[in-house]
Order: sequence, then structure tokens, then C-alpha cells
Amino acid sequence: MIGTALLLVRDLLHLVALACSSHNRLAAENLFLPKQLAFDVERKVKPRRLNDAARITLVLLAWLIDWRQLLVVVRPETLVRWHRQGFQLFWRWKSRRPGRPRIPLDLQVLIAEMARANHSWGEERIAGELLLKLGIAISPRTVRRYMRRPLRSRPCPSSQTWSTFVQNHARETLACDFFVAVTATFRLVYVLLVQEIGTRRIVHWNITEHPTAEWTAQQFRSFLTGDEPYRFVIHDRDAVFSPAVDDILRSMNLRVLKTPARMPQANAFCERLIGTARRECLDHVVPLNERHLRKILDEWVLHDNRGRPHASLGPGLPEPAALAVPQPVGHQLADGHRVAAKPILGGLHHEYRLEAVAA
Repeated sequence: MIGTALLLVRDLLHLVALACSSHNRLAAENLFLPKQLAFDVERKVKPRRLNDAARITLVLLAWLIDWRQLLVVVRPETLVRWHRQGFQLFWRWKSRRPGRPRIPLDLQVLIAEMARANHSWGEERIAGELLLKLGIAISPRTVRRYMRRPLRSRPCPSSQTWSTFVQNHARETLACDFFVAVTATFRLVYVLLVQEIGTRRIVHWNITEHPTAEWTAQQFRSFLTGDEPYRFVIHDRDAVFSPAVDDILRSMNLRVLKTPARMPQANAFCERLIGTARRECLDHVVPLNERHLRKILDEWVLHDNRGRPHASLGPGLPEPAALAVPQPVGHQLADGHRVAAKPILGGLHHEYRLEAVAA
């Protein structure tokens, strides 16, 4: 850009010098230059590609002379195209808009700190934290602009019919599944998660090194009495969900919905919960033994139910606390309050809230 401006200044000075020259000298130069161009055309010398400064100069000079009779280096259509491109650039510059005002600097810093301190959080999670904990309403797209790191895309549901059914019965449906965690001594520990789809609340979880149908049936007996509003239970066709387990569930007035073979997306809510447990918890720690794993999951499940905003809830919390969030003014924090952060799992995650500043 600077080089183009310097070349334009040079051409302008050359034009001023020519304007001060005598008529005889200008006539001689005008006769001499076409002779040189004629020899280049006869020898078929390939012309050098013009730079931006030369193009602008030719377009400006075209306003002063009959340029169609003088063009040798380029075709007339090329000069016309350059003129149109220059007008487009000029109109784009003239029609530019300032856009929306930027959010306050302290909020930009807070978003960057939240993204840096919680590596697995996306823009919707941070926007949910700001809305539910701090009372600041801000778009996830605006949050993404200040996170300063790339984000992973969210997969789309693949089965509309099954998804519609589950959504219509979300508050009456439980989804459950097992997944495996590996300890520091390479022992496999199986984790059972049971989620209420409507509220995304983890209603029950437990771990064992030897999952059996009897153990699974006992888990359902421990938190289901038959008086709950649940009507459906979704699980896969693993051997631990034996016919005996299904009979126990039916005795509690629950209808068992088995997913098709090799179709994990049919239990997408629980599969997503398992993926969240891995990405936000188990992928970042090495459980020493079963006792250590139980302690880690106990803290993470409590955080997922009470402190982690879920985008599917609006965003919202599965178990919202009855806390009054002061209403901010625009994107500013409420007067007399500051942001307090509570570390979760040793600082792997943080829960943010507003607290009054001591006078």
C-alpha cells in the first residue's frame, strides 16, 4: 500500500514536470515513445504486468485524453475493467458502516480468562455462565469473537423421528448406559449413568469392576420406587440389561425402550452425557483406583447438575439454585458486586457468581 502511494506521487511529479516543459520537447517525446512501442510489438516482446500504481495512473490520465486511440500495452476492455474495479473500491469505502460497539474491556478480559481457565468450554457454555451466574446477556457468537481459540463444531442429530419422540416425552424418560474408565494400574472400572432427559439431570450413578445383571437391577431399585412420573427407560442391548432387569422396570410401571443394535445415536442423550464426562473430566485426570474415581465423579456430577449451564435448557441448570442475580446495566456488572470464581476438580473448571463487595 505504501509502495503504491509512493509510485503515484512519482507519477504526479512527472506530470507536473511535463506540464512545465516546452511544446517542442513534448512533441518529440510523443513521437519517440510510440516508435519504441512499435518495435516491441513487432518483436512480440511480452509486456511486464502492470502494478496497482500504473493502473491507477492510466485510469486518471484517461479522463484527460482520447485514450482509445493511444492504448498499446493493454486492451481498451482492460482499462474499462480497471475503472469499474476502482469505482467498486471507492463505493465500498464510502458505504462502510462502523458496526456494533465493542463490549467493555473488562468483559472481554473475563471471557478470555474463562476460556483459558476452562479448556473444554465452548461459546454457548461461557454465554450460559455469564447469563445465569452474572446476569450478563451476551450472544454466544459475540463470546466466540473474544475467546481467542478455535472451537469444535457440534454434531447434528441424525434421526428426526426418534428425536421428536424423545423430545415429546423428555420429562417422562430416563436414559442409561455404561462406559469404561481406566485407572493408573490399567484396571477397567465400569461407570453407570442414568439421566433424566427433560432436565438433563443425572439422577443416579455408580461404579463397579464387575457389572452384572443383578448389580444393574439393584441400581434401579436404589433410586426408583414406582411413584416417580417416569414412563420410559432407554437402554441398549448389552447383556447387563437382561430380561430380568426389564421385568423389574416393568414392575415399576416403566416401559423399556431398547435401542436398535449398533445404533448409539438412538440413545444420543446418554451418549452425549458420556462424551461430556470424558471431555470435561476423565480425559484430564488419571484415577488411582476405584475409590479415587468415585471421589472425582462425585464432584463432577454435582457440578454438572448444579453448576454447569446446559445449552439445551436455554441455557439453564438441571438443578437451579434459588439465588437472586442482580440485573446489570448493559454489559456492565451490577454496582457493588464483583466476580468470584470457585475452582472445580482442582481448577479444571470454575463456577462463577456475583458477590457483594465489602464496604
